[in-house]
Amino acid sequence: MAATMIASRRILFLALSGVRVCDPELRKQGLTLPGFVERGRTIAEMPALGLLTLAGLCPEHWHAEYRELDAPLAPWGDFAAGIAEEQFDLVAISALTARINEAYALADELKGCGVKVVLGGLHISALPDEAAQHADAIVVGEGEGPWTALLNDIEVGFLRPRYIASEHQVAFDYSPVPRYDLLRSQRYNRIPLQTQRGCPWHCEFCGASRTISAFKCKSADHIRRDLDAALSAVERPFIELADDNTFADKKHGRSVVECMSSRNLHWFTETDITVAKDEQLLDALSGSGCVELLIGFESSQPRSLSGLDTHDFKLRSLDWQREAVQRIQSRGIGVNGCFIIGLDGDDENVFERTYNYVCELELAEVQITLPTPFPGTAFHRRLQREGRLLRQPYWEQCTLFDVTFNPAKMSVDTLRTGFAWLMERLYNGEAAQRRKRLRSKLTRARLGEKRGFATN
Repeated sequence: MAATMIASRRILFLALSGVRVCDPELRKQGLTLPGFVERGRTIAEMPALGLLTLAGLCPEHWHAEYRELDAPLAPWGDFAAGIAEEQFDLVAISALTARINEAYALADELKGCGVKVVLGGLHISALPDEAAQHADAIVVGEGEGPWTALLNDIEVGFLRPRYIASEHQVAFDYSPVPRYDLLRSQRYNRIPLQTQRGCPWHCEFCGASRTISAFKCKSADHIRRDLDAALSAVERPFIELADDNTFADKKHGRSVVECMSSRNLHWFTETDITVAKDEQLLDALSGSGCVELLIGFESSQPRSLSGLDTHDFKLRSLDWQREAVQRIQSRGIGVNGCFIIGLDGDDENVFERTYNYVCELELAEVQITLPTPFPGTAFHRRLQREGRLLRQPYWEQCTLFDVTFNPAKMSVDTLRTGFAWLMERLYNGEAAQRRKRLRSKLTRARLGEKRGFATN
C-alpha cells in the first residue's frame, strides 16, 4: 500500500522588533549621547526566541521562515499584499507592547488579504480579549503546549480562536530546540538562549516574571543541546541568556556555568545580587566566558525600594551593593547596574542621588529606565486602581523611556526633564569612555593578564 503523501505547508514567523522613544526631546537627545547610542546598538539585534522555539515544533512538511521588521512600515497595505502573494498557510506574529498597535494593524491587513494570522507573546497573554479582535487565533501563555494542536487544526481547515497553554501542559524540558538555522542568512550581534523561565522575586513592575510562566529551570542536558544548535548555526555567537534571573537558583546557576565553560564562548545574562555571595560560583563564572551580569539595583533609597518586591529582597540587599559589585568585577566580569527613576518613593532629588550612586559603585555599564506599567503587572493594576495613568491605552509608550503616569512625589514635567538630565550625565562621551576603559581592564583581568585586579 502506497504511503500517504502529506501536503507541504508554509509558515512565516514575523517579529516586530525594536522600540522607539515617543518623547521627541528625549529621542533627539538620545541620538546625540555616545553612551546611549552604544548601548542601543549592543541590544538592537537579537532575534525573537519564542518564535524560533515554535518553529522547532513544526513538522518537516511545514516550511518555516523567520523575518524581523525593525522599521515601522505603516500603512501596512503594500507589505501585507506582498506577504499574501507568497502564499503562506499561516503568519505567526510577535511584538513587544510598544509595537503591539503596529502588530494589530498588520494582522488586520493580512486578514483582509486572506492570510491566516496567529498572535502570541506577553502582551497577548495579558490582554487576550483585545488581541483576539485582530487575529484568526491567539495563543495565551507558553506556546509550546498548544502549538502542535494549532498546526493540526490548520491542516484540517478548522482554526480555533484561542489556544490556552494551561489546557496543553508540556514540561519545560520538552521544549524543542530553537530553529537557529533560520538565522544563517542574517546578521545578529547576540543570539538568545533560555535556561529558565520566571523569577521567584516577583517585582511589582516586572512584565515578564510571572505573566507567562512560574519559575522553572531547564536541565543541563537541555541547555547543552540548545547551545550546540546555536553554535552549529551561527558562527562564533555571543550568547545572551533570555532568563529573568539565572542565579536565583544557585544549583541551576552552577550547571549553567558548567555548560558554558565547556563551549568556549562569550555570554551575558541577568541575575540578582546574591550571585556575589557565592565565591566559588564567581570564580567559575570568571573562567566560563561570562562577560557581564545585568543586575537590577533599582534605587539607592530605602523608601523607594520598600514594597517593590514580595519579600523586600531588594531593600534588604541595599547595604551590600557596593561590596557585591567589587566582588563580581574583581573577577573581570562587568556589572551592568539598572536603576528605575520615578518610583513612588522618589522625589526631585532622585536624579542627582542616582548619578552620585552610580559613580560610587564604579559600574562597568549602567541602564536607567522609567517605571513602566506593562499590562498584566501588579504595577499596572495598582496605578489603574489609583487613577494615576495619564491615558489609556498607552501601549506605544511602553518603551521604558516615556512617562505614562503621574508620579507620587513630583510632577510629570519634573520626572521627564530630570530623567533627560540624568541621561546626559550618564551617557555623555566622557562617561561612556570612562566605562569603556573599565571594561577593557575587566577583560584583561578575565583573560588572566592582570590577576587580582579590583575596581576599588
